[in-house]
Amino acid sequence: MIKCITIDDEPLALRQLRSYIARVPYLEQTGEYSNALDASEALETTAVDLIFCDINMPDCNGVDFVRTLPADRRPMVVFTTAYSEYAVEGFKLEAVDYLLKPFGFDEFNRAVQRVRSLYDLVHNRRNTPAEEETGVALQQDNREFLSVKTDHMVSLVKLENILYLESMGEYVRIHTAEGKTLTTLYRLKNMETALPADSFMRVHRSYIVNLRRIAGYAKGRIFFSTDERDSVPIGENYRDAFIAYTEKAYNTL
Repeated sequence: MIKCITIDDEPLALRQLRSYIARVPYLEQTGEYSNALDASEALETTAVDLIFCDINMPDCNGVDFVRTLPADRRPMVVFTTAYSEYAVEGFKLEAVDYLLKPFGFDEFNRAVQRVRSLYDLVHNRRNTPAEEETGVALQQDNREFLSVKTDHMVSLVKLENILYLESMGEYVRIHTAEGKTLTTLYRLKNMETALPADSFMRVHRSYIVNLRRIAGYAKGRIFFSTDERDSVPIGENYRDAFIAYTEKAYNTL
């Protein structure tokens, strides 16, 4: 059972979250708070696995609140807010997801499925003998596929179908052209060494992109389609290397 709390200064938002949580059999709500300060006090004595946290609150901004939580013991976080401009800050804190209000149960359910995937990975790791923990979670089977350990199975992922890889602390989320995501217990820097350097490039501390899937780039972002939401940022420390690649790989008109 995944224990969770909700933080929001809007009573209707708390009510909605309470209703949604009650519909998910593997979630258990242990607390409900109208401000981050009360939630912070409660967390000093009660451990939880997940926090649903609003961002724009009067006493303490939700992002600032999450920053105060010890990184090594921070629960998983799903931000809930009506302000999309906070999304980047939310993901910098390695939030599992970001729900933009108003959201329905389907969106909520997709977010908690990601939560459950991460929870199961951590739980399985803690209950795995030490000699098995050191086993390779991702290995390059040949030039076409990666075998990625996710949950209770090993998934084969075709390299050409990978759009980009996203760091989530000790985990990596793989985004594919089919619109699917896979989450594996593996660090991005280790993933970088497993991927072929001629077609994958680190462009941000949190992202590796498939160079052959890039549709365009502008204003410090790389796009994989005409949808502006389907993009990743280019980090300052990686910008020169990426520009050098584009100048060599593409004919600029």
